[in-house]
Amino acid sequence: MSEPDDDAGVFRALADPTRRQILEDLRAAGELPAGEIAGRFAISAPSVSRHLGVLKGAGLVTERRDGNRILYSLVEDRLATTVGRFLSAVCPEQIVLRHTKWRPGPGPGPGGEARESDGPREPHQPYEPHKPHAQENPA
Repeated sequence: MSEPDDDAGVFRALADPTRRQILEDLRAAGELPAGEIAGRFAISAPSVSRHLGVLKGAGLVTERRDGNRILYSLVEDRLATTVGRFLSAVCPEQIVLRHTKWRPGPGPGPGGEARESDGPREPHQPYEPHKPHAQENPA
């Protein structure tokens, strides 16, 4: 499979909110058994199993057997490199870099100067699709 096709599988997997929640749960827990993942959702265990299969097929999770249990964990590098590659292709580099700089902790950067990421942050605003401006009617 070529890289763009491979990346498309990741984005198809991310398109479903249940799969995104599974990834978030795995990120928080590190590793979870299939039964516990299924217990977190109001859908059938076979449906959760299919979601896990899509995530595994996209390379976003790995599984390992522990006795009769199947344990799943997140493949963070796969998610980060795929999304990062896409962002670097469609966003100006300075925007991507400005919003992804790693901050080692509170306080000023090396030498006491303020870091680019210091300062007040705007609260998260929900996404609103672009709406065309209403045109004024000449009087």
